[in-house]
Amino acid sequence: MKNAHDLVTEAKSCTQEVALKDAEQAIREAAVLIDVREADEFAAGHLAGAILMPRGLLEFKLSAAPMLAARDLKVVLYCKTSGRAALAAQSMQAMGYLNVQSIAGGFDAWVAEGKPVVKPEQPSFE
Repeated sequence: MKNAHDLVTEAKSCTQEVALKDAEQAIREAAVLIDVREADEFAAGHLAGAILMPRGLLEFKLSAAPMLAARDLKVVLYCKTSGRAALAAQSMQAMGYLNVQSIAGGFDAWVAEGKPVVKPEQPSFE
């Protein structure tokens, strides 16, 4: 019986993962950057320009988004550590998307490298 780790490993074997050092260029060249984490994770901080499509709703949101109808769009995905993004990339490929990449190491690796993120403004009590 397969477990979650097995499914992620399988997904990573048949999808394209972009190395963190190449992620900024991949994002610049992409038509869309999708954060597949949950809404609370996104609200706590995300990559600039990312749109939120939680992994559990991805297929439904893609089907309902006319701007994402073209299957040849260049798409970059990320999540916290890259597991959900790999599963999402695999699912998008099954839906016919031809140019999908996920960011190796995900949001956590991005932050660890000191790369910029959008964070909510904290209230000021001055």
